[in-house]
Amino acid sequence: MSKIVVAGSSNIDMTAYVKTLPRPGETIGGGRFMQANGGKGANQAVAAGRLGGDVLFLTCVGDDMQGRMLKDVFASDGIHTECMKFSPTSPTGTALIFVADDGENCIAVAPGANRELLPSDIDAAADVLGQAEYLLMQLEIPLETVYRAVDLAYAEGVKVVLNPAPFSDAIPVEVLSKLWLITPNETEAEKLTGIKIASAGEAFQAADFLLSQGVKNVIITLGSSGSIICNADTREFVPARKVTAVDTVGAGDVYNGALVTALSEGKSLLDAARFATLSSSIAVTRPGAQSGVPHREEVDALLNQ
Repeated sequence: MSKIVVAGSSNIDMTAYVKTLPRPGETIGGGRFMQANGGKGANQAVAAGRLGGDVLFLTCVGDDMQGRMLKDVFASDGIHTECMKFSPTSPTGTALIFVADDGENCIAVAPGANRELLPSDIDAAADVLGQAEYLLMQLEIPLETVYRAVDLAYAEGVKVVLNPAPFSDAIPVEVLSKLWLITPNETEAEKLTGIKIASAGEAFQAADFLLSQGVKNVIITLGSSGSIICNADTREFVPARKVTAVDTVGAGDVYNGALVTALSEGKSLLDAARFATLSSSIAVTRPGAQSGVPHREEVDALLNQ
C-alpha cells in the first residue's frame, strides 16, 4: 500500500503570460499562451511522485480526452491511479490563469468533475486510505468529501495534512482537532485565525492559535520570505532560497508534495520543511504548475551543495 494518499483536484491549466495582471475591465495584449496540467491535488501528487514518494491519488476527472490523458501522465510520474474516478457527465476541471512578468498570478477555476469526488468515493477507498501513513488534501473538492476523509483517516491513525487552499469557509474546530499538520500561506492563516500577518512574529501568533484549536503541527508559508514551523516543542523560521521567480503558480503545491514525501521517508518536520523549501524554489524558476515540478536528483544536488 502507498505511504502517501493525496485526495484532491485535477485541472487543465490554460495560462496567459502578460506584462501586468489586468484590472477589471482592462484588456492586456501581447501575451503568450501555454496549456499545462494542474489542479492543487494533482500538482501535489505529481510533486510527491517525482520526488520519490510512494503516492496514490484520489481524484475525479471527466470521461474525456483530457481526463484519460491525465491518468497516463500521473502513471508516468510513478503515481498509483487505480482509485481515479471518471465522470460521464462533467468535464475535466479547467483553470484560467494570468501570470505577470514579476511572477505574480491570478486564477479562476471551473471545477467540472472535481465537484463529483464525493464522500462515498472516500468510503470506497477506505482500505487503501487506512493503510497509508499520510493523507494530503486541499480544498478544491467538496468540503464534505474533505471532512469525510479527515474523519476516516483520523480513526485509522493516518496523519492528516491539510493545505487549506483555496480558502472559503471557516474550518470547524472538530476538523482542525483531527489534523496532524496544517499548511496555510499567510493569507489563509489570516482568514483562519483573524490575525493580520506582516512578520514571522505574527505568523507564530497565528500558529499558536491553530495549535490551541487542536492542530498538532503548523507550518505557515510566507512566500519569498520563507516559512515558520510550530508545534508544542518547536518554533523555527526557515528562510527561503533566493531565486528569480518566473511563475509562482503551484509553488505551494510543490512545497506540500515535497514536505509529505520527506516526512514519509522519516525526516523531521524541520528537515522536511527545508527539503520542501528547496523543491519549491526550483519550481518557481520554471513556467507551469506541473511542468515546473523538479525531480529528486535536482533537489538532492542542492542539499549536497
